[in-house]
Amino acid sequence: MLFIAPRHLIQVAESPITQEDGDCFKSFFPPRSIMASMHCIINPAGRDGSTGKRWPKILKRLEEDGWDVEAHLTERVSHATEIAYGLRNRFENEDQKPLIVAVGGDGTAHEVASGLRGSSLVLGLIPTGSGNDLAMAHGLHRKKMDLTYLTLLNGVDRSVGALRLEGKAASDAPGYPAPKVRDCDGPVEVEGNVVRWVFLESDCGVTSLTSRAKLTRGKWIRGSMKYTYLGLTEVLKWKKRQTWIKIDNEEPKRGVLSMVAFTMCETFGGGYKVSPKASPQAKHGHLTVALNLSKLQMIRLMGPLRKGKHVNMWDISHGPAKRLEIRAVDGDGNPTDLPHSPPLFVQSDGEPCIQTPAILQFIPDQLLVRGAQKVDWA
Repeated sequence: MLFIAPRHLIQVAESPITQEDGDCFKSFFPPRSIMASMHCIINPAGRDGSTGKRWPKILKRLEEDGWDVEAHLTERVSHATEIAYGLRNRFENEDQKPLIVAVGGDGTAHEVASGLRGSSLVLGLIPTGSGNDLAMAHGLHRKKMDLTYLTLLNGVDRSVGALRLEGKAASDAPGYPAPKVRDCDGPVEVEGNVVRWVFLESDCGVTSLTSRAKLTRGKWIRGSMKYTYLGLTEVLKWKKRQTWIKIDNEEPKRGVLSMVAFTMCETFGGGYKVSPKASPQAKHGHLTVALNLSKLQMIRLMGPLRKGKHVNMWDISHGPAKRLEIRAVDGDGNPTDLPHSPPLFVQSDGEPCIQTPAILQFIPDQLLVRGAQKVDWA
């Protein structure tokens, strides 16, 4: 048999290892003599501290698979971005670049991706959080971790787009400081604004208030049940907000905003299929808009939303888009530069860091992600 060594994995010349080979991988090949370099950025507080407890076992497995691992444990919000941006500046011009792996949930993946965005470094994912929607979108497994480790070795690196989000900074929340301008995000277009990037989804309405609520409530609930519980509580205390939105070059829409979701992937919130069949490699984002829903309709929507059956219910629209502008309106129904009152948050990959007015714009080829050899959307 002839062995070759593409990138990080030794392969049989005519039969590369596939995801289905997971459990037999280590017994099929002998240990490698040359170790591939990996930098892991770990959120030890992820999933209520379970990520930190799991890390020693994860590290042992990575080293058994032949990786030369350097670990970086985060200490605060945005620390993962700082670490990833430092690694980007360190390795961007090197011939041999390490794989940069986010160990945690969607929040950790978002922070690491923000630091790597626009570079030639590749993002790997080890999903240990509550939602893990970005990892699922790229074919990684939350429970079948052998397949996740195999993807790190034998996966496909794909270039994906992202959404540039600019708006007013949201206020501080317990344990979550107001966002600040960062070099990795690029310059702002309006003085006083901040910029964040979206690799999974951005939403505004009841869903963004749900994400804001999870900063302080529901920490005892894991997975999608947390979002369901918090979503119900936020719907019950929802206050109507008149909103002006403009999609691409279409005529602006006005109404009571119930939900706007601008996504790069199919699911968020731990598996809610908000953008059915969305592709991270599409040359546009995927936009869902729901206006003028009653509280009862919003509650009834949660079941169909989880299964991706909500499109066209109560005139809910879904389709491709490249630009979205969200503003409050004045007494005459005209768009204003003032924020909504009470605030209406716009989130970036689950982080409710911006408030209206805000602009989201699709930008292609912003990030390299290592995913499974086969994904539903490729």
